[in-house]
Parts: sequence; C-alpha cells; structure tokens
Amino acid sequence: MTAGEKPVRIDIGVCTYRRLELQATLMSLFSLSVPAGVELRLIVADNDAIPSARTLVDGLRNRSPFPISYVHCPKSNISIARNACLTECNADYLAFIDDDETATPRWLAELFAAVMLTGADAILGPVRAVYGARSTSWMRKGDFHSTMPVWVGGRIRTGYTCNVLLDMRSPVVAGRKFALSLGQSGGEDTHFFTALTDAGGRIEFAQEAIVEEIVPEKRASFSWLAKRRFRSGQTHGRILASKHAGLNRVKQMGLAGSKFAFCAAMAAATAFSPVIRNRYALRAALHAGAVSGTLGMREIRQYGAAEAA
Repeated sequence: MTAGEKPVRIDIGVCTYRRLELQATLMSLFSLSVPAGVELRLIVADNDAIPSARTLVDGLRNRSPFPISYVHCPKSNISIARNACLTECNADYLAFIDDDETATPRWLAELFAAVMLTGADAILGPVRAVYGARSTSWMRKGDFHSTMPVWVGGRIRTGYTCNVLLDMRSPVVAGRKFALSLGQSGGEDTHFFTALTDAGGRIEFAQEAIVEEIVPEKRASFSWLAKRRFRSGQTHGRILASKHAGLNRVKQMGLAGSKFAFCAAMAAATAFSPVIRNRYALRAALHAGAVSGTLGMREIRQYGAAEAA
C-alpha cells in the first residue's frame, strides 16, 4: 500500500447462539494471514436472549490482533443475527463464518484474492467436514457433511453463509437483508443469495478458502442429514412457488415429484451400496421437501428450538 492510499477494510461476522465452540472459531481468526493493505475487524452477533457470549468475547479481546465488535440481538432468529452483522459492518467487504467452524490461516486471503481477480459480488469457499472416530464408514467415505456450491448451467445460482465474502459496495448487496420469516426454519441464506443472483449478481468460488467443521455426534446420523435436506428442499420449493403461479407451479411441483420418485427408486435399487443408496435417499428427501415447499407447507423449525442450540 502506497503512502496516502486507503486500506481495504474487511469485517468478519460470526453469528452465535450458546456455542462453546465460538472460542475455537475466534482463536482461528486471530491466526489469519492478512493480505497486504487490508484492515480486519471481527463482529460477534449474539442471538441469545441474554448476552451469554459477552464474557467469552471480552475475555479474548487482549489476545485478538483485531478489534472485536460485540452485538447483542436477543431473539433466537438467525436472520436477525445475520442482519445485525450487515448493519454493524462499515467495511468494504463482509465475510461470514459459523460459530462451530475454524478458519485455515489463508482462508480470508484466498477469498480476498478471488474477489480481486473476478470482481464478483460474493465469493464462496468450501466447508470441510471433520468426522470423529465413531461416525459411520459410509458417512466418512461419502463426505455428506462438507459444503460446496452447486453449479447450474455453469453458474452458481445461490450460496451459503458458512463461508462467504460479500462486496458491501456492490449495488446488488448493499441494503439487502436476510428474510426474518426464514430465521427459525433456515434457508435464509439460500433465499438471500438466490435474490442476489436474480438481481444480476455474480457468485464465484475460491477452492482454497477452506474452513473446517467438526461433525458432532448428534449430527452424525442419517436422520439429521435427511431432515436438513428436506428443509433445504422446502426453501427451494418456496422460491419456486414465488416465481411461478397456476399451471407453471403445478408443473414445477410435478417435476420435483418425479425427481423424488426416481431418487427413491434408485435408493432401493442400490441398497447394496450404503454410500450410493444414502446419497439417492437424501436427494429424495430434498425433492420431497421441494414438493412440500411448493405446496406452501410450513417449514421445519431449526433455530430457537432446544435441539438447535
């Protein structure tokens, strides 16, 4: 950075709700490799009814090489916490990482390099699942918990907030908020990024911008995965319903129904192979959720319930 040149400012938002893993997340951010000419600040948005994360955050301030802003948003609705980060951010870019993830040292540098190279409105990175020794072999082999973007026709049409960098100066990002109506069911990030690309925004991918997430025992089950896929399908169906009416909506529902039937049949046909069978079964859950969402059925609640904590 030359004399008189303004630094690039990046805020990193961490939404949290009663997670002890927050300390490991913040400690990993303290060790980030910071690109030249970049200034960092951390934002912790506490979604608990009481400011339960404040003591932990205050206790880490002296160990942090970056300023930390603590925001208490006391309602268990993840969209409120995400929107609090958007509101608190006064930087050029805002990155999001979950409070049960840890960043690799070059995570942010890779996201920043990708946005500088592509000029995209948002950059996604991969979330690498870390399985415990007690997780089943089919789950480890199939890597069912890692998160990657989905390309449709060569484009990324939607995204996620567990590993992303947003250009806050972009006209398709500025002023955009997460839907409060999806803040307890989930899918608020899918809705946010779908609206972003529908408005002409562009999402790119930084393969080396890796964060890691330990898969806890309560998530290391087929039932948890199926519930998550079903809820994702509900969000997709809800978005389809908002874009199509009448016969077109019926057509979309029929298409999702036929995909469900195909995947269910393939799950039965590949019963001998746990990885392939479960992959098809989870796809079936996704398409069943899409049918449910297209019909306007109430979405599964994920946040605010005891199990979500």
